[in-house]
Amino acid sequence: MRKPRIAFVTGGYSSEAVISYKSAITIENHLDKELFDVYRIDITPEQWFHPLKGGGRVLVNRDDFSLSLESGKVEFDAVFIGIHGTPGEDGRLQGYFDLVGLPYTSCDAATSAITFNKRYTVAVAAFSGVNVARSLHLFKHDPLPPTEILRSLTLPVFVKPNNGGSSIGMSKVMHGHELEAALEKAFREDDQVLVEEYISGREFTIGVYRSNNKVVTLPFTEIFAENEFFDFSAKYEGKSREVTPAACSEEIAQNVRDTAEKVYRVFNCRGIVRMDFIFNEEANAAYLLEINTVPGQSEASIVPQQVRANGMQLKDFYTALVREALAQKTEKQLV
Repeated sequence: MRKPRIAFVTGGYSSEAVISYKSAITIENHLDKELFDVYRIDITPEQWFHPLKGGGRVLVNRDDFSLSLESGKVEFDAVFIGIHGTPGEDGRLQGYFDLVGLPYTSCDAATSAITFNKRYTVAVAAFSGVNVARSLHLFKHDPLPPTEILRSLTLPVFVKPNNGGSSIGMSKVMHGHELEAALEKAFREDDQVLVEEYISGREFTIGVYRSNNKVVTLPFTEIFAENEFFDFSAKYEGKSREVTPAACSEEIAQNVRDTAEKVYRVFNCRGIVRMDFIFNEEANAAYLLEINTVPGQSEASIVPQQVRANGMQLKDFYTALVREALAQKTEKQLV
């Protein structure tokens, strides 16, 4: 019996492609080649292709997401999605794989699209009783003057591109005169911007996944950023201190775990998801900041730290994610 063929997709169409390629190194090193035949697929604005070991590349047949190699046609059993940003994290690629009938390791198209939009994320979360910060949703074609924003929200605020991740284009605004520049910075990354009130508290981030039909929360991390907040350089250039597992009371830990599991179920998540929270001790509540449906997997990333803190090897963790994806295919075949 042949091993399942897994397409590992990396790259992407956005500025987050550089993070995808960082994650790709870790994922490729730890996907179990004894259990799966793994084929790397680079998805770029110019081409979708499989890089050959001796050099050169083979283009993907987008009609059915297959490869035509010298050894014959390669059709895949599942896809491991490692693309941060569009089209791997916003639901577009998921919708394509649904059309060609391929299961994948991330959330489905609807969940991916909703969670990629920060405003829609907090709106759905708030409707479900999850604590979120007060915010305003701005559009480039219908700008709102900074003075009007400051009448609705209390400083300090965070200004961030509404779609996207890795904290690219994000600013913390302490004074009113800083707001206009922060808006311009965010609008360079996206046509929509979220302005969100600052919530004081401890910053926690937690990985959550499903295995054997059970939602599993990983030991979560407390972030101590050298910068004003957990920005790109803090995440990927070492300018933060991360403690995993977080040193906190069991009461706080259970609160964060319970909230994370609730969010995972509310959004009908699949695969590994990382959620960012601020825990306000005065309110004794975890406030959801955002949901990352394709969290970073580089050596500097949070999820690999949490997997190891949970006593697991990355190889076993990735195997669990792939098996969950393969189970989706089996379930569809039985329907």
